[in-house]
Amino acid sequence: MTILRAICRNERGAAVVEMALTVPVLVGMIYGIFTIGLMFDANAGIQQALGEGARYATVCTSVNSAGDCSSPTDDQIKTRMQSKVFGMNVGAFDTPTVSTPDSASCSKCRDLSVTYRVTPNFLFFSAPPVVMTRTKRVYLAT
Repeated sequence: MTILRAICRNERGAAVVEMALTVPVLVGMIYGIFTIGLMFDANAGIQQALGEGARYATVCTSVNSAGDCSSPTDDQIKTRMQSKVFGMNVGAFDTPTVSTPDSASCSKCRDLSVTYRVTPNFLFFSAPPVVMTRTKRVYLAT
């Protein structure tokens, strides 16, 4: 009976068992926070691209003899947005889109859009795919 009591009171190795149980959870949480941070970085890259596209769309690229201003083409705006998007290349940025709204009251405006797709990996499992789309309406200078 004294040997059984000695074994029950012996706490050597308890810290190792506790650490073995908690370290995987801690590492998974830290990696998850890092992965979510990468998505915030991609969101900042989307906002940067939309801002640059909006600024470029509103500038007057040339003035004709009548004093009329000409705006950049949709392809030029897409190219500017594509060059300004940034992120850690964990996911994928779709090609930016520039479209004219259907509304007749907004013939001098464009809708700019950028989409980012990523499947977060949390070491032990993959989360469902995340799709972030941001859109901005721009009123042209013409």
